[in-house]
Amino acid sequence: QPQEYVEQYIDADLMRLLSHCTNATSLAKTGRSLNTSVDEIYHFFGAAILMSCIHYPKTRMVWSNALGIPAISDVMSRDRFFKLSSNLKIVVDDNVPGDERQIDKLWKVRPFLNRLLEGCRLQARPECVSIKERMIPFTGACPFRQDVPLKDNTVCIKNFVLASGDGIVLDFEVYQGAEMLSSQVEDSAGLGLGTLVIKRLSETLPSGTKLYCDRFFMSVPAVDHMLRKQVYLTGTVMKNRVPKAMRKLPSDQTLKQQGGGASATVTRTDGELCVVKWYDGKPVVLLSAAHAEEPKDTCQQWSKKDRKYVTVIRPSIVREYNTNMGGVDLSDGMRSRHRMSIRTKKWTIRMLMHFTDLALLNSWLLYRQDIQENKNPTKADMKFLEFRMVVAQVFLTKHDILEAHISYADRQNVHPPQSRKKVIDLKNSMRCRGRGCSGKSRVRCIKCKVFLCLQSERNCFAA
Repeated sequence: QPQEYVEQYIDADLMRLLSHCTNATSLAKTGRSLNTSVDEIYHFFGAAILMSCIHYPKTRMVWSNALGIPAISDVMSRDRFFKLSSNLKIVVDDNVPGDERQIDKLWKVRPFLNRLLEGCRLQARPECVSIKERMIPFTGACPFRQDVPLKDNTVCIKNFVLASGDGIVLDFEVYQGAEMLSSQVEDSAGLGLGTLVIKRLSETLPSGTKLYCDRFFMSVPAVDHMLRKQVYLTGTVMKNRVPKAMRKLPSDQTLKQQGGGASATVTRTDGELCVVKWYDGKPVVLLSAAHAEEPKDTCQQWSKKDRKYVTVIRPSIVREYNTNMGGVDLSDGMRSRHRMSIRTKKWTIRMLMHFTDLALLNSWLLYRQDIQENKNPTKADMKFLEFRMVVAQVFLTKHDILEAHISYADRQNVHPPQSRKKVIDLKNSMRCRGRGCSGKSRVRCIKCKVFLCLQSERNCFAA
């Protein structure tokens, strides 16, 4: 079931921690606990997931009379939802020592990230994986926010991701600065940022893995470092990082005269590295410890000049790079279609929402992988949107209330645990707030603060 895949990343223990820390923080700040429960935290995340499937322009429309969503509005009131979204906590601030706060800028969400990392690292490592930087859009105040002018999201939180070819995230590292990254990597002296990221994210990779990345990470020192671990890097590379090879390779003009698909190769004297230059509208330089120019094949490329697809010769290194590099982009593209977009100025809430989306996408990809491997014709393959809606429904129906058929007289002898008690009996009766009901009741829901009938012949509380 979908929720079983999600439990690899988000389980009841994590929700229990969220509930405890939210109540404890509220009690310390205001003197009053929010009295939230594990079920209500599930309801909050279920509501946020379902909202991302429907995309109302304003969150408050979910509770409107005309366009309201009963699956959410019947479970959680509008004010309660916003109350939780502004007070959700995963740590009790006073319990985190000052030196830990100085070392880790992510200390406010660290338990949540560690739980997600645990789920990611449990997944099988395929032979081919890729590394790429991903941006988490956020414009509010944040101690590690980045300004990247050339990206789509110019103000963001930078996240480095290791993913399989089909988009399953296997590891990640939220960027807090080069110094923090250096402290996590052994023998980091003199290494550039790209090499530090590769070493950090390749900690769980077995020997013989082929790793693909773009020119931001690629350099000759990075390839040599990974060769010692028997991890073989392939990727595009900047020309100024392989100056000796560029002097031996033909110029851009020479390759252009030879036409689209022209290529040339330079191999290091030890035979472990090669640099391939390929012309496809513009020159592309690739560095690899696993692939070379041969064997070549052909592919279809769009020609702006001829305004049609033309057949060009493609080196082996280009084919392998294009085949295995798209995992991170695939993951990011699918996640952006149904992103949880609760408006908030708190970076902690933004991080919780983003990584919940990551957990949902990983869960769906694993679910689809199992369906395809088992080849079960009786079970339909859910689309990502359907999968999210099923998980949201499961979260929204998490409850532990008194049985609806218990009569008022019987309830006098029932003493459920405090975590289960959802109703309270009062001395004076009030008008029932159930739709279409004209009766009176002494039973008030302590969660919604409304009076509802709870009798064997008239049960508005259950309705």
